[in-house]
Order: sequence, then structure tokens, then C-alpha cells
Amino acid sequence: MTDLTILYEDAEALVIDKPAGLPLDRPRAGGMSLEERAYELRLGFSRSPSPVHRLDQDTSGCLLLARHPRALKRYSAAFEARTVGKTYWGVVDGTLDEDRGTISLNLSKISSERDGWRMIPARAGKAAITHWRVLDRQGALTLVEFTPETGRTHQIRVHAAAGLGHALLGDPVYGKKLPGKRTMLHAARLVIPRDGKPPIDAHAPMPADFRALGFAEPAG
Repeated sequence: MTDLTILYEDAEALVIDKPAGLPLDRPRAGGMSLEERAYELRLGFSRSPSPVHRLDQDTSGCLLLARHPRALKRYSAAFEARTVGKTYWGVVDGTLDEDRGTISLNLSKISSERDGWRMIPARAGKAAITHWRVLDRQGALTLVEFTPETGRTHQIRVHAAAGLGHALLGDPVYGKKLPGKRTMLHAARLVIPRDGKPPIDAHAPMPADFRALGFAEPAG
């Protein structure tokens, strides 16, 4: 079982480097989840910390957890107010002609009995904005830094597929599932401003499966 690496810790919050493959909630089919492992993160507190935001099961990297209800309410409000800085790295399955840009595509949820649910670009959907820039290129793969202004479900995954024209490598919903591969998305940095205190600023190093594709930790 993979250790839960702590990137930041104080009396009201933790940031962990969530392993890829670990869901936040207990799967219906059973199996391990962060919900069941949260007790490992009590670190002397009487209660287990609670996730403030969501990361997909496949997504690795920075996850903020609140250590008491007041902190959970305060940090949830910060995410809602879009004051939290979020930086992701994603491996795009294709080459990009441009080096940077902004994707603004409203998103809406659809579902069907056959295919389940997914997010799609839709004029009547909720506003979703993502800034991006190329960090590196390796053959037909591109390492992209994504900085979302909004926090819609599957926002980066849909914006990569529909906005860049190339899905994230291994994405089984918006791209092509690859045997033994996850959706290649990593929450690299999280910055949360706080009144009267220094901001929480956490960085999750580049995971091994990114490096195995020939990518290196970006400088700066």
C-alpha cells in the first residue's frame, strides 16, 4: 500500500500528495479509498481530516484536507470564490502547434444508460476557463501546464480534448484508454491565501510515470 506523503501540515490543514489510483470515496465495488485511510492522517488529532476539494481517482498530486469543521468551511469558501491557485501538469496525446493559450468552453453534464455520464462543451453550460502552456515535447507527446480559473468537473480533461484537440494520454472517457496506464494528470501545486497568515503553498513532485515518458521536473 502506497504511503500518503504529506506536503504541508499545520494545526488546521494538511496537503497530501494523493497517489494515482486512490479514490477519495469508497468504491461501490469495494477496494481501498482515502476515506478508509484518513485515520492515518490524524497525526495526534481526535478526528480524521476531510478533503476540501476533489481529485479524480487517476489524478495524482496536491490534495487539501481540513483538520476541523471551521477550517473545512473556510477553505471550501476559498475554492468557491476562486482565490485558490491551482497548477496541473498533463501529458497530452499529440503535438501542439502553439506554446500557450486560454481555453474558454462552457461545460455541461450528460448521461446515458449505455455510456454513463460525462462532461461536454455546451453553450448553455457552466463557464469554464483554463490557461495553458507547453512545458516540454517528447515525440508525439506534450507536457502541458494547466492553470484553471474555474473548478468544473473534468474541466482540464474536456478542455484538453475539445480545446487543444488532443486528449490527455490514457483518458478512457475523453481520449483512448491504454492498458496499464492511467489518465496522465497531476496536481502539481496548490496555493491557498489566508487572512493574517502566510498562504498555504504546496508542491507535489513529478510522479514516476511522467518521468518514465522522458519528461523532467520543470524548473521554477
